[in-house]
Amino acid sequence: MSARRDLPGDPGLEPTRQESPRGPFVGTPPPRRGLARMARERGLDRVLMELAAGFGWQRWWPARTPFEVIVGAVLTQNTAWRNVERALASLAARTPLTPARLLALEEEELALAIRSSGYYRSKARKLRAVCAWYLDCGGLAALRGRRLEPLRRELLGVHGVGPETADSILCYAAGRRTAVVDAYTRRILGRHGLAPAEAPYEELRAWLAERLVPSQFVFEEFHALCVRAGYEHCKPTALCEGCPATTPRSLADASR
Repeated sequence: MSARRDLPGDPGLEPTRQESPRGPFVGTPPPRRGLARMARERGLDRVLMELAAGFGWQRWWPARTPFEVIVGAVLTQNTAWRNVERALASLAARTPLTPARLLALEEEELALAIRSSGYYRSKARKLRAVCAWYLDCGGLAALRGRRLEPLRRELLGVHGVGPETADSILCYAAGRRTAVVDAYTRRILGRHGLAPAEAPYEELRAWLAERLVPSQFVFEEFHALCVRAGYEHCKPTALCEGCPATTPRSLADASR
């Protein structure tokens, strides 16, 4: 089989010009005039606005290019972000982060480069599958321009791509309004009495789509704020003290 080539002029390989305290990020910049609300539903809006007031805007996803977001979305499966950062640095030291260059690596070399992310041989196969799909579907221009739901179904058919990974790719790399649901999201919604934590992924995604303000910035910050709150406070055993969104209800339900 002949070597794959990157797509000419692919916007997914263009470096971002945005910076955050943690470095370059790919996403929607905060509105200059602030934000009056993040959700139509009062309880959800209160929690998110309190998190935003306490933590500040997160300016997520940390990456140099939209395609690097896609790579990170695969690598972050079942591991902490600090391990992903190490894997990305190791990978970038071997080759430019483009789909064709990653496909050109031997699978074992790719796996060893991302070893710090865990499950590295499995993730190497997943990365290769995602890279091939990305080139076949037409790159970032296609991810931005195609109808969301058919595109999402197609992405979910790629080896190693589940709903959370698919929505991370579509929301942050492609700038599409789709809610990312992870364990942190479930805990926060459940402990604040907003939605059942055990609800199926697609049910929670639809619930959020109906309630979040229809703004790309809001969809991106919603997930980023949940990650920040979950990492620092909303753990399996809740650490509510100091959390911006701590309320009597969440304290009462924190052990559930």
